[in-house]
Amino acid sequence: MTLKEKEVSGIVVLELSGKIMGGPDATSLNEKLHELIDNGKTKVVADLAKVSWMNSSGLGILIGGLTTMRNNEGDLKLANVTDRIQSLLIITKLITVFETFDSLDKAVESF
Repeated sequence: MTLKEKEVSGIVVLELSGKIMGGPDATSLNEKLHELIDNGKTKVVADLAKVSWMNSSGLGILIGGLTTMRNNEGDLKLANVTDRIQSLLIITKLITVFETFDSLDKAVESF
């Protein structure tokens, strides 16, 4: 997984790409979120447009990120969720936990 950060209208956008499989991916996302919290930035959108695959560990990483942000009075929303990941969210019922958006603009506006 690769991780790029940018800011849109005061909201942090984390562009994730590749395969999200756990292990070092979990560490890098967790460290990035804690770095953002330390800088007072708690409104985050994860842009999943370029994520080709995600396993159960990848879902766990997103859940951990959501919990981290909400515990610090913030939120983590998902944008550009691919059909493959959307079906994972539906099967696991995580679609009821995460706010998901068809576009990055809609996700940013939701804050």
